[in-house]
Amino acid sequence: MTRTEAVTRTRVRRGTAVAVVASAVLVVAVAAPGRADNGPGAPADTTPPVRIDARDPDLRLAEGATLAPGRVLDIKSVVETDDGDERREDTNAKVKFALQAEVLFGKDSAGLSGDATARIAAIADEIRRQGATNVRVFGFTDSLGSSAHGDTLSKKRADAVQRQLARSLDATVRYEIRGYGELYPIADNSTEQGRRKNRRVEVSFARGA
Repeated sequence: MTRTEAVTRTRVRRGTAVAVVASAVLVVAVAAPGRADNGPGAPADTTPPVRIDARDPDLRLAEGATLAPGRVLDIKSVVETDDGDERREDTNAKVKFALQAEVLFGKDSAGLSGDATARIAAIADEIRRQGATNVRVFGFTDSLGSSAHGDTLSKKRADAVQRQLARSLDATVRYEIRGYGELYPIADNSTEQGRRKNRRVEVSFARGA
């Protein structure tokens, strides 16, 4: 049995073309009994393969059973600016943007900075391009301060981003807005670098057909 997941990661420098592209394909397989993987440089395994009887009834589908239909595995593409301020994830089903709070707001504030307008407008352009009619705007904080304060601040920041998006988008677009505070961190809260990544607003929506 084999499971394959493909992930493409891209890092870009602001104002330049793509700097580095790395692709990785992870294949996880269940080894046949009696075949050991002793690692690089180890002697080859001389154990003979297990004989399989093709007439064994245990290898046959039960009467009336059918194989599940084949499916295309979801491929995730991740594009991140060199400084990590912006991150975009694309899958077969949806697009998600993550903007660090420092890019959008002042410290402990839910007021949008001057630089935030252009960044949010670029996300609104992509929402229009994909023809999305339902948009999720979720706010997150790090683990510093009280949980209640983080919940409130993250919701206010999500509200601020949603209001700015609404200025550029059709009134038919519907929004789901939530503030999760310190829940669902994407990095280690024990370091400032990790906390910076966790202080973010995510905007996600379905891909167009």
